[in-house]
Amino acid sequence: MSRKHPVIAVTGSSGAGTTTVKRAFENIFRREKISAAVVEGDSLHSLDRMAFRAAAAEAAKAGNHSFSHFGPEANHFEKIEEMFKQYGETGMCKRRYYVHSDSEAADHNKHFNLTDLKPGVFTPWEDIEKNTDLLFYEGLHGLATNEAKGVDAGRYVDLGIGVVPVVNLEWIQKIHRDKAERGYSAEATVDTILRRMPDYIKYITPQFSRTHINFQRVATVDTSNPFIARDIPTPDESFVVIRFRDPKGVDFPYMLSMIPNSFMSRANTLVVPGGKMSHAMEVILAPIMHEMIENKKK
Repeated sequence: MSRKHPVIAVTGSSGAGTTTVKRAFENIFRREKISAAVVEGDSLHSLDRMAFRAAAAEAAKAGNHSFSHFGPEANHFEKIEEMFKQYGETGMCKRRYYVHSDSEAADHNKHFNLTDLKPGVFTPWEDIEKNTDLLFYEGLHGLATNEAKGVDAGRYVDLGIGVVPVVNLEWIQKIHRDKAERGYSAEATVDTILRRMPDYIKYITPQFSRTHINFQRVATVDTSNPFIARDIPTPDESFVVIRFRDPKGVDFPYMLSMIPNSFMSRANTLVVPGGKMSHAMEVILAPIMHEMIENKKK
C-alpha cells in the first residue's frame, strides 16, 4: 500500500449498485479538488464480447456450464494486481476501456484516432494522466485473489469499499437493469445468474471480508421470490448496513449526529435509512479522503 500514491477500489457484483458509490466519490473529488485516475473494472476482462461467447460455448461443450465473467478464466487478475502495485510505487500505470455502446465507440475512436472500435471490444492501452492524486477502481474484482497463481490485488489497495445488497435484492436489481438497459429477458438473466454462481461464491463474495467498509442495502419489503418482483424496492423501502472492518478511530457519534435516524446495530456497524445512503457515503468517506490527501502531502 502507498501513502504517496493511494489506491481506492470499489467492488461489487453486477447489479450491486457500485455506480452509487462512484458518484459519491466523484462529488468528494470535485469538492476537495482531488485528481483521480479512474479505472473501469470491465477493462480488465481478458476476453471481448465475441471471444467470451466463443469461449463460453466451448466450455459448455466440454461440460463446463459455469464459465463466467466472475472467474479468472475471463479476467486479468494479475493485471489488476500489477496496475495497483505500479501506481502505488510510481503514480503511473497503463489503462484501457471496454466499449459498451455506440456512443462510447464514437468517443473512443475520436480519442485514439481510430475508426474500427465498436461495442464489445477494448480500446488500446495508454498511460494514465500524469500527476494524479490517487487511483480509483470500480468493478467486480478490486480485491480479487487467485491462489493458484499467487495473485492478491487487495494487498496494494489502501481503501477497499464493498457494495453488497442482500442477494435477493441484488438479483432483483440485476434482472430489472438487464431488461431496461440491455433488453434481456428475465429468463436470460436468471440463466446468467445460475451460470455465474460457482464463480460468485469463489471469487466475488470473499472480497467482502477484505474490504475496509461494506455498504449493504437490505429491503424492508418482501423480496423472497426475486424472479417475480415487479419493481425494485425504493431507497425508502430499505436500510443500509455499513460495516467497518476496523472500528478503531471511527467517529460514530459524529456520523450518528450527521445522518438522521441512523443507529448502531453492533460495535462496528452503522445502520442508516436507505434514502440517506448517498449522504451517509459522503459523511463517512469525505474525512477519509481528506486524511488520505494530507498524508500524501506529508
